[in-house]
Amino acid sequence: MRALMLGVLLLGSPTYAAELDLDPKVIQNSPVLQRWQKQVPNVTEEIKTDPSFRTRLRIGYSASELNLGIEDLRIDRTRFTTSANYQSSNWGADLHYYARPLGSYINVAPLVGYRQLNVQGETIDGANLGIRALFVLSRGGGADISLTQSWVAPFSAEQTGLTTLSIGYALTHNLRLSTEFQKRNSPIQKESRFGIGLEWMP
Repeated sequence: MRALMLGVLLLGSPTYAAELDLDPKVIQNSPVLQRWQKQVPNVTEEIKTDPSFRTRLRIGYSASELNLGIEDLRIDRTRFTTSANYQSSNWGADLHYYARPLGSYINVAPLVGYRQLNVQGETIDGANLGIRALFVLSRGGGADISLTQSWVAPFSAEQTGLTTLSIGYALTHNLRLSTEFQKRNSPIQKESRFGIGLEWMP
């Protein structure tokens, strides 16, 4: 915050810059001040558009199965992201569109995709339609909670509801611990699954 205020003063008036009489090393060691000297950024707009979450590469275990996936890969500079995962009894990919700016702490995203489930030897596959609610507790992937409700093969006799609660917490700048609880409601079987894994944020 102090660096931000100094940047405003430096750019706001040459007189202020001279009065501050900053050591050149201070500016040299401050990317914020260097950036503000070149161009005044639209801070409000950046907060809105700079995602409060990051893309994650995931590896973990769920129901004694290896789970590999990628979460929230942003498509260009839009509000669209895509996610995909693979495990032997549950794999697929989804496209999300976040209704609010990506910098928001609370967001909602309709999703559409394809998913295949293996339930007691039977295969259920088809379109996956639903909605995700995202609650960001710490920006930049520090901590967040997501709740997703979707339906595989909707409007068919095999329609299966998936309710997924995911919680992620950063251990380092790039590494997170993630937990996931999923409840499946299919015509064949109703079951609950718990998974745990590690996520790498590029």
